[in-house]
Amino acid sequence: MTGSRTGALRVGWIGCGVHANEMLLPQLTRHDVEITALCDTDEARLNTTGRRYGVPEAGRLRDWRSLLSRDDLDAVGLAVGPALHHEIGLAAIARGLPLFIEKPPAPTARQAAELAEAAARRKVPVVLGFMKRYSTANRIAANVIRTKEFGDTASFLGEYMTAPTYFAGNPDYSGFYLHHCVHYFDLVPHLMGEVASVSARRHELAPGKLLLHVDFRFANGGIGTLVLGTHQSRGTPMEWWQVMGDHTRVEVRNVHEVRYFRAPPFKVSRAEASLIDGEDTLVWEPNLTAAANEDHKGYHALLGDFVRAARGEPTTAPNAADGAAAMALLEQVVAER
Repeated sequence: MTGSRTGALRVGWIGCGVHANEMLLPQLTRHDVEITALCDTDEARLNTTGRRYGVPEAGRLRDWRSLLSRDDLDAVGLAVGPALHHEIGLAAIARGLPLFIEKPPAPTARQAAELAEAAARRKVPVVLGFMKRYSTANRIAANVIRTKEFGDTASFLGEYMTAPTYFAGNPDYSGFYLHHCVHYFDLVPHLMGEVASVSARRHELAPGKLLLHVDFRFANGGIGTLVLGTHQSRGTPMEWWQVMGDHTRVEVRNVHEVRYFRAPPFKVSRAEASLIDGEDTLVWEPNLTAAANEDHKGYHALLGDFVRAARGEPTTAPNAADGAAAMALLEQVVAER
C-alpha cells in the first residue's frame, strides 16, 4: 500500500483529452505527485501532454494494459469515458492500485456496482470525480446544513442546465445523463440524506432539447424537485440549488454565491432595526481578485483527497459505492417515460 510511502505520489494517468489537460491534471500536479506514466490512444495528444508534464517518451504509452503492468506506480487516474472506466477500473483494482475515476464510474448502474464491490473486496481506495461536493460554495452550504442551528432538511429545489449543442445529434441523451445529470444524483443525497424514492416528468421541446423535472422523497420525510435540461444558453448562469429547513434555508447561486437565511424580525416599522448576528441573512462570494490558484469549482480539493486516499489517509471523498448509488438513481429517472 502507498500509505507508508514518503515522497511524491507516483501516478499513472490514462486519458489525455481536453478535460484531463485543462481541469484535472493541472490541479492534480499542484499536490505532491509525480506523473510517472501517461496513456492515450491518440499519439499527438499523448506527446503533447507528456511534454507538458515532463513525462519521458518511455512513459508515454498507447495501451492502458502496459501502463497498469508497470511496477513504479502508486496510484492511477482515469478520464477516458464510462465504458473504459469500468474495464480499466476493475483491472487497476485487481492490481491493488488506488484509483481516481472521473464521473461517471461506468455506463450502467450494474457495472458501477461491480466496481464498488471489487473495491470493497480488495480494500482499494477509489475516488469518484464528483467535484460538485467540493466547490467552495457547495462545501460552505453543506456545512451550514449539517449544523444544529439549521435543523432537519425539509426541501430541496434546484436546477442544472446546459445547451443543446452536444445533444442534438444524440437522441438518447446518454452524454447528458452520464456526464451532466449524474453530478446531481450524487450531490442531492449528499445534501439531503438517503433517497427513499425518485420519479421524473419529461418534456422534449425539440430534438436535442430535453427538460426533466425530477421529484424526490427522502428517508427523513423531506421532498425535493430538481430541474435538468439541455435547452438553455451556456452564456447564462444555469445552476442553482436551495435546501430548506424550519425557518432556515441556504442557497447556492451560479456555483459561487452562498446565501443563508434564518428568521429575522420584520424591520420596516422598527426605528431601531439593524443587522443582527444569528438572525439576519449571511452572504458569501469568492474574492475573484485573489490569486488565480484558488479553484472554487472544486477540482483541486477533490484531487487532494484522492492523493490522501492513495496514501492511506482517511478522507470523506466520494467513493465507488457513492458512484454506484448515483448511477442507480440516474437509471431510475432515465427509465421514466
